[in-house]
Amino acid sequence: MTTVAAAQRLIRPHGGRLVDRTGSRPDGVESLEVVTLTSREVSDLDMLACGALSPLTGFMGREDYESVLENMRLANGLPWALPVCLAVHEAPRSDRVALSDFAVLEVEDVYEYDKEREAQQAFGTTDGKHPGVERLYAQKPLYLAGRVTVFERAEAPFPQLALDPADTRAEFAERGWKRVVGFQTRNPIHRAHEYLTKVALETVDGLLIHPLVGDTKSDDVPATTRVECYRVLLDGYYPRDRVVLSAFPAAMRYAGPREAIWHAICRKNYGCSHFIVGRDHAGVGDYYGTYDAQLIFDEFEPHELDIEPMFFEHAFWCKVCAQMATPKTCPHGGDDHVFLSGTKVRELLANGELPPVEFSRPEVAEVLIEAYRN
Repeated sequence: MTTVAAAQRLIRPHGGRLVDRTGSRPDGVESLEVVTLTSREVSDLDMLACGALSPLTGFMGREDYESVLENMRLANGLPWALPVCLAVHEAPRSDRVALSDFAVLEVEDVYEYDKEREAQQAFGTTDGKHPGVERLYAQKPLYLAGRVTVFERAEAPFPQLALDPADTRAEFAERGWKRVVGFQTRNPIHRAHEYLTKVALETVDGLLIHPLVGDTKSDDVPATTRVECYRVLLDGYYPRDRVVLSAFPAAMRYAGPREAIWHAICRKNYGCSHFIVGRDHAGVGDYYGTYDAQLIFDEFEPHELDIEPMFFEHAFWCKVCAQMATPKTCPHGGDDHVFLSGTKVRELLANGELPPVEFSRPEVAEVLIEAYRN
């Protein structure tokens, strides 16, 4: 099979076409009014540029924004779960503005929005302690909408892992893959995650490990440490010809169920036909139920999203079974299960102690211990 034929077998991008909003630096951009972007907005802009947010061609206008909040769909009815908006203090004075040193935006709309309403609809809470809501409440009061043309891409934090959707699709086609499962992570991959990804890999042609490298909470493991963990794990425990490691440039919203839908749609654009949704996907604190991020997929018709979610319960090591398992496959009680909370693991690492091998591969634990020492 030719690479072109293999590419045609991959899942189609969301909306049917992979958007490309890159272009050359236009004349006269230096004289344009400048809108300064936050780090999250820079991440969103970069994903707009490369098509990761297809079919969006710019920051959302009022109709799409309202429809997404109320119906989890764009104004044209296409599923979409979270706003992608640009906040400003005031309306620009012209119909074209520069976005920092990265892009130009053709002004189509400027509109007010209700922060508490957006918080309730998008995050399911108006609690200002929620990190996504806290960021929302600190935003400027207006949204600026319009098509963007990006002439300077944001610097990739991990250039060797910076694969755009067109790149991952080309890689999958080169390998002859059709069925590809994506795995979203903002944490090191421990034995439970390894188990989920390998079970999923049994049913498809390939696996995209796609760690998020945009903004996260201050107490999350830094991306540089996580990437090193992924590398040592893949080197020792995954088949190289079945796995692609690439960086996902998004910033975390911590929007739980809605973010699970959004993450799935983005991975569809990267060429994934399947997407792993585990326990409390994109959650934070106690804001969401353990499996709310799986249940929300029931709000769409079968195959409406096109990408297929793969649901997993929480995995653990069972001392009686002597293997990784979940409540679906293990008959034994909690006393026989090895499960460590993130807090407990951080305590062990801070003390220079390796977590049990049932929880983490020793190579991964060594990377984390060294990071904690430094």
